[in-house]
Amino acid sequence: MNKNFFTKPLNILLLAIVSTALWGSAIPVIKIGYEAYQIEGNDVASKLLFAGIRFFFAGLIVVIYDCIVKKKIVVPRKDEWGGILGLSAVQTVFEYIFFYLSLTYLSGVKGSILNSIGNFFAVILAHFAFTNDKLTVKKIVGCILGFGGVVLCCFEQGMDFSFKFQGDGFILIAAFCFALGSVITKKVTAKSESVMVTGYQLGIGGIIIMIIGLAFGGHIKAPDVSAVFIMVYLSLLSSVAFTVWAALLKYNPVGKISIYCFLNPVFGVILSGVLLGEDIFNIRSLISLLLVSLGIYIVNATIGKEKKA
Repeated sequence: MNKNFFTKPLNILLLAIVSTALWGSAIPVIKIGYEAYQIEGNDVASKLLFAGIRFFFAGLIVVIYDCIVKKKIVVPRKDEWGGILGLSAVQTVFEYIFFYLSLTYLSGVKGSILNSIGNFFAVILAHFAFTNDKLTVKKIVGCILGFGGVVLCCFEQGMDFSFKFQGDGFILIAAFCFALGSVITKKVTAKSESVMVTGYQLGIGGIIIMIIGLAFGGHIKAPDVSAVFIMVYLSLLSSVAFTVWAALLKYNPVGKISIYCFLNPVFGVILSGVLLGEDIFNIRSLISLLLVSLGIYIVNATIGKEKKA
């Protein structure tokens, strides 16, 4: 991949928006998919099977694409397998198992708010993991503004803030896995090709999640054409978003890229309104978008000044 392309500020902005918009569309599309595949709300095993199939095909798509572009069979070197398996365990298997289990006990609103804490974890971990990605006062202010926008966008009257480990605790673990995965991705792709790493970590993680889902009795009914289309979209969503995200992390500081994840719940809310017919076009949503955008600007303006120093 071209390093110059992935380090230009405008390209970073556009690619990060594309990735977060794709991830944001996942929540409403998954809900539609559950109906298409007739998966009940408390059927966690089938949800894991559904997720595993999605990530397996996402990884397969990336690997096939990589092989076509390079005109050869792409297989990791012996010294690359450890990093790929570690990344797959953290960012695909553990993150999504805890995420899907948490949604059994949490509302979507509370889940969205708690899950966004992963962005804070990523910026904080980057501070300790990389010498060129330190926290500053302006970064912290930007994160607070962005998180404030996410809270405002997702807040609903009468929301229950009680803490239950099976719900709240699990999604916090998932959020930490996301952040840790961002740091691992940065380190692994420093010595390995990001597209290859993405394909294998998604595919292997998908297989493991499928096995777990099947082991606990998960099943999905034979889908119709619309259900197949949903699975194809979700697989393409994961393959494109993760590949682009891995490339951005490879060539840029983790904190600079991870801050864009504040857009995930914003896009999720907007696309839920478009796809599910929810009422989200109100003052609260518009103000939250402004806060998130301001937070992103402050963080990136700060990083830009640090590079020039």
